[in-house]
Amino acid sequence: MQELSLGYSPCPNDTYIFYALSQGRIPAPFNLKITLADVEMLNRKIQQGTLDVSKISVSAVLRVLDKYRLLRSGGAIGRGCGPLVVAKKPVRMADLRHATIAVPGTLTTAHLLLRLNGIHRGLCVAMQFDRIMPAVSSGEVDAGVIIHEGRFTYPAHGLNMVLDLGQWWEEETGLPLPLGAIVVRRDLGLETAAIFEQKIRESLAFARANPADPWPYIAKHAQEMEPEVIRRHIETFVNDFSVDAGQEGENALKRLLSAACDLEKVPFSSDSLFLD
Repeated sequence: MQELSLGYSPCPNDTYIFYALSQGRIPAPFNLKITLADVEMLNRKIQQGTLDVSKISVSAVLRVLDKYRLLRSGGAIGRGCGPLVVAKKPVRMADLRHATIAVPGTLTTAHLLLRLNGIHRGLCVAMQFDRIMPAVSSGEVDAGVIIHEGRFTYPAHGLNMVLDLGQWWEEETGLPLPLGAIVVRRDLGLETAAIFEQKIRESLAFARANPADPWPYIAKHAQEMEPEVIRRHIETFVNDFSVDAGQEGENALKRLLSAACDLEKVPFSSDSLFLD
């Protein structure tokens, strides 16, 4: 049986979606070697071509399109789920124009959105996402762009929201925000890619039909996250776009990738992004 390497993050939305597939709860015509890692590390691994299938920041997709294509299932697209800029004091983005801001990796969609917003012109410091709020609280940096569960827990760190980058994107474009996507190696062929796309859908369907089954796996990898935060995380980041990006999701992906290309002053073509 073919062995494929699969990467996804330990965040509840990913472990929820991939639980049944990774743990053999649904049948699959391949064996899987699982890598759980922070999304910025997955971005780097995909750039190195060391994973067959993986979650990746949408902002990192442009750098790997020669070797990978996008799947329509398993990604993170939605409304009300974007990164937040937070600071210790109540300030405006204009007050942070020349500030030092921590970001969860230079390849992340969070960093891309901060650049697209355009107000901040100061230094960006890359940090592991779970270090950012403590760094802001301690004064190590002036502000931070937080992702994942930070959306729900930043008040407990005594922090103030300065800007919801997801809301800003939605107001600017009228589209949902594409945060992450699933990519598959092009040299695996269209048939294998299509099967994997379907298996992700089946894995998500299993989790929705059997919500208690994946909970220990999710909680184990969520580490210190409170059960209510885990639930809110899944409710926020897992939705119908996770099953199939659909036309609206595809439009959002293309719009963000095009904007990234404009920022980098490189050409963009939406040809051969997906399986067809």
